[in-house]
Amino acid sequence: MPLNTSRLYHKVRRINSTIILSASLLTIPGISSPVCTQEVSQDLMEKLQARVDSFHASGSFPGVSVGIRLPDGTSFGVVAGVSDLATGLELQPGNRMLVGSTGKTFVAAVALQLVSEGKLDLDAQVSKYLGNESWYNRLPNGVAVTVRMLMKHTSGIIRYEFNEAFLTDLLADPDRVWKPEELVAYLFDTEAPFPAGDGWTYSDTNYILLGMIIERLTGRTLYEEIENRLLVPLELEGMVPSDSRVIPGLIQGYAGEGNPFTRTDEVIHDGEFAINPQFEWAGGGFAGTPRDLARWAADIYEGRAYDPALLEEALDGVPARLGPGTTYGLGVIIWSMRAGTAWGHSGFFPGYLTEMRYFPEYKFAIAWQVNTSVQRNLGSSPIALIDDLARIIIKELTR
Repeated sequence: MPLNTSRLYHKVRRINSTIILSASLLTIPGISSPVCTQEVSQDLMEKLQARVDSFHASGSFPGVSVGIRLPDGTSFGVVAGVSDLATGLELQPGNRMLVGSTGKTFVAAVALQLVSEGKLDLDAQVSKYLGNESWYNRLPNGVAVTVRMLMKHTSGIIRYEFNEAFLTDLLADPDRVWKPEELVAYLFDTEAPFPAGDGWTYSDTNYILLGMIIERLTGRTLYEEIENRLLVPLELEGMVPSDSRVIPGLIQGYAGEGNPFTRTDEVIHDGEFAINPQFEWAGGGFAGTPRDLARWAADIYEGRAYDPALLEEALDGVPARLGPGTTYGLGVIIWSMRAGTAWGHSGFFPGYLTEMRYFPEYKFAIAWQVNTSVQRNLGSSPIALIDDLARIIIKELTR
């Protein structure tokens, strides 16, 4: 539904915390995007800021950052709290956090581009692409699993990242640069919990295998493909790979004392991450800002990330244990919220939590990040926060 321009004003003032407005013209060949021609009303900004402030006040965590992309292309950030408890520095909309599994949406988008190019078959067995690897026959369900099953988490190939042997090795050598096959190896010769295609269990291992397929098909690294196909043409300048222990612009995160990944609450020490986040790779693999994630959500679900003809197939989800009525498609979670149907993804990485939502009925997106991964410290539900912010925006768009 279009914005009512009579309700919008020409000036946005700084209130409580920093607010950034910007617009961009996307430059993917053959695809156009609206240029921002309107600005955000002061009334809307005050309501959004007040809700973000109340969410922050309800918990005991450092900071919360929200990015919003409106139907006309306007994107901005609203923040509350601090980026570092030790220094007390105020959180800024441009501060980066690790996006966790939200990064799977980039991997899925590249895969779907390859489908439209005729290079990848969603219903082909994974063995078609990786079967020549010496280790492939040791993979659970390796004979029957398909690419579509990887992308929907119906493969029966479970997570490697919570495997005790992996966690021990990760902590023993924080500088280690992991190869994808070394990650998959923690599952070799194990039994799958169900036959391929007959159940659902969320697993980063599925996307590690998908990333390997992408590299085999393109002859380039996964990060090169994501940058060249998505980040550069869509001008997502805030997104950077989390491929080393030093990530530019990454703010401090808090994972809780004794957590299994870093064992320390603060995840950054003397400028370095406590472990090498490079291991996450195709399971997430990026740091970024909520503003860029909100813009990215609109890019995906408005048809600028891959062939729009594939969107219906991507949204054909299977029941997922991610909340009541939630389904999982091809790298996308589909929610039924009070504010309406939403498409996107969630993310976790030690020290950070992420949520990204696009509301197709109204064509706007919200992304949310906090620099803690200790859920109990949030005080109130992030889902309720997103629902409330969405309903504030909907009221503005429809009055």
